[in-house]
Amino acid sequence: MSELGPEADVTTEAADQRPEDQRRTNLCALEAVLFMAAEPLSLEDLAGILEADPAEAQALIAHLAADYEGRGIQVQQVAGGYQVSTRPEYGHFVARLHEPERFRLSRAALETLAIVAYKQPVTRPEVEAIRGVNSDSPLDTLVQYELVYEAGRKDAPGRPLLYRTTDNFLGKFGLNSIADLPRLDTIPADEAEARAAAESLAPAREPDAGDEPTSPEPQERSG
Repeated sequence: MSELGPEADVTTEAADQRPEDQRRTNLCALEAVLFMAAEPLSLEDLAGILEADPAEAQALIAHLAADYEGRGIQVQQVAGGYQVSTRPEYGHFVARLHEPERFRLSRAALETLAIVAYKQPVTRPEVEAIRGVNSDSPLDTLVQYELVYEAGRKDAPGRPLLYRTTDNFLGKFGLNSIADLPRLDTIPADEAEARAAAESLAPAREPDAGDEPTSPEPQERSG
């Protein structure tokens, strides 16, 4: 121990650490943080946690993602942040470990969610004009499950509420931003085909009474 005490010894050890050793330490720290985070972390958050500048944090993320190539987990960019998740092709193995959390959206809720996603910000009357039916219940369900939120009021007679999708919506569907939604011209025109495609992508919850349910597989998170 030095005459200056144990804290000075730690400081000297850190100063003597080679750059490649420090980079490996930061990489391991990033892995631990992403593994334990309950929600995706932004680049700014990660840079602050690692006490690094954003460029360094971005390089570490890229390095960790490369390390995970060919493995069962991945670094995923979702909802404007980063998280560690299981690769979809191994989801059925993970499902044997525990029953994944599930929730089911009715067909009416899925239709309403698609309209909000592609037309946002959108009002309830605008949703109903497209669907042709009352949409109070499906919109309330989407708000309850934090897939859409009330985003102020439209500057129009009656000042109706505006709705937008949430970061939770992006996370459930594995999207980094709304720009990652499939283009409308790539969506099948045939109703049966379109419904099959929606069922393969959508999350699930218990159906509303009288609604026809869908039951897609949710993504698995590690950590």
